[in-house]
Amino acid sequence: MTQKIKLHTSFAERKKQHRITDRVRGWGKGVKDKAIFSKNLLYPGFIGAWLSMGLLYLIVTLLPYRLTLSLGRVIGRLIPKFVKSRQYVTKRNLELAFPQLSNKERLELEKKIYENSGMAIFETGMAWFWSDKRVLKHAFCDEKELEKARELAKNNERVLVLTCHMVTLELMARIYALLIKGGVGVYRPSDHPVFEYMQVKGRLKSNVALVDRDDPRSIIKALMQGYPIWYAPDQDYGKKAAVFVPFFGVDKAASITATRDLAKVRGVRVQPSWTVREKDGYHLYVKDPLENFPGEDEVLDITRINKIIEDMISLAPEQYLWMHRRFKTRPEGEPTRYPDLE
Repeated sequence: MTQKIKLHTSFAERKKQHRITDRVRGWGKGVKDKAIFSKNLLYPGFIGAWLSMGLLYLIVTLLPYRLTLSLGRVIGRLIPKFVKSRQYVTKRNLELAFPQLSNKERLELEKKIYENSGMAIFETGMAWFWSDKRVLKHAFCDEKELEKARELAKNNERVLVLTCHMVTLELMARIYALLIKGGVGVYRPSDHPVFEYMQVKGRLKSNVALVDRDDPRSIIKALMQGYPIWYAPDQDYGKKAAVFVPFFGVDKAASITATRDLAKVRGVRVQPSWTVREKDGYHLYVKDPLENFPGEDEVLDITRINKIIEDMISLAPEQYLWMHRRFKTRPEGEPTRYPDLE
């Protein structure tokens, strides 16, 4: 009998007594527009987190760009050695998503995914700590796409920026804000107080606010005020408010319907946008808003959204977050797709 692989233990389970939060739920009150420092952040148990943040800052600000990414590749290669659950999930996701690939091709892709995940650590630091000038030095976008996006922003159109969890997502939001317009990010607050403080502080460097993904009223209010909203509906959040539609090689992947629901808000335009690392920079793709969306059929609409996200990922599949259990939720009565996990 094969021994089950344990998932990593979350900080919430280990340190519940030290959790802090300044989020307030309610109509518009879930929006966080500043990072609030609390004396609780000085708790001795958080020294390691502060040291890691300090080290990240020093690396991304002092080391040359190429050397920083090389260090990231090295760290990424260690992931399968130390985090077996992530290795298993990544391998299983590739088997499910790309059944047409040979074992050798999937193994090569898997290695690149780990390297990119390592680079993503430092690219997050770049997004949080680099100056505007340094970010823009490594950013580029098609002029025609940029012109159209800026026109929407200039007119204060209600734009839902449809994106996905590429490893460059942190930089994508920063670049979009600098080139087009600062907006609001939909995110999952961290259970670790130090990391929560740092991600809010870093993400607000060029943007207006963040909003908890579980606070739809605040998301809608931000949309109504004309701020671009970065929204990535590509992860598996369970059966609630989801439908089973194709995603890569899986015919019945649980996919949330919120994109369609938000698009029903009066005047909202859904604009696909994402970033891919190319050579020594980051290519921001900004496509035209979707036409005839939403339609009459929920399943067809979400199938369309998944296909758009597939197209984003297909440009650089090694730069996508495959370590997430994207296919964990399955229809009633179907066996788990991750049988070796506890």
